[in-house]
Amino acid sequence: MNITRETAETVALQCLAWLAGNEDLLPVFMGATGVSESELREQAQDPVFLGSVLDFLLMDDAWIIACCEAQGLDPQLPMQARAALPGGEQVNWT
Repeated sequence: MNITRETAETVALQCLAWLAGNEDLLPVFMGATGVSESELREQAQDPVFLGSVLDFLLMDDAWIIACCEAQGLDPQLPMQARAALPGGEQVNWT
């Protein structure tokens, strides 16, 4: 199922909100990306940054499941949202 970019950004913002409220995982994300708290707020409207939030959460099934449960999202939705944001396109090398 394809989703619109607007829907993808909404899903990513929901995931970012969950991440921002996670005291254990937020510092890991900030350390991995080098983003500061102020940059986190500033870049929340940037589709590329939102893609990086989804990339991070999708690295671990437990993270994405916890996020989806907390936000009431279908567990497949973040991956679909990632594909709809910049940099999420499937690359076909053939």
